[in-house]
Amino acid sequence: MTMPRPTAAQLAYGSCTVVFSTLAMLLLSQTGSGAGIAVIAFAAMLLGLLVAMTVPVPRGSRGVTAGRSAAAEREKTEEPALSKS
Repeated sequence: MTMPRPTAAQLAYGSCTVVFSTLAMLLLSQTGSGAGIAVIAFAAMLLGLLVAMTVPVPRGSRGVTAGRSAAAEREKTEEPALSKS
């Protein structure tokens, strides 16, 4: 089974979340240590991942393999109907 690819909306929302939350946390915490910056960057990455994974996927796009299997199922059901008439 292959992993689904992220949509453009998921990439955009996740990236914006990482950038803006990193800036906001750095400005609010006023930290100057390397460890503090690393913790903030890690937290921002987790937040961006969470946001990207919760962006709703459009109803029409179920993936290429799902579309192919649905088309194959339609062909299977249509063959007997065509042979009867």
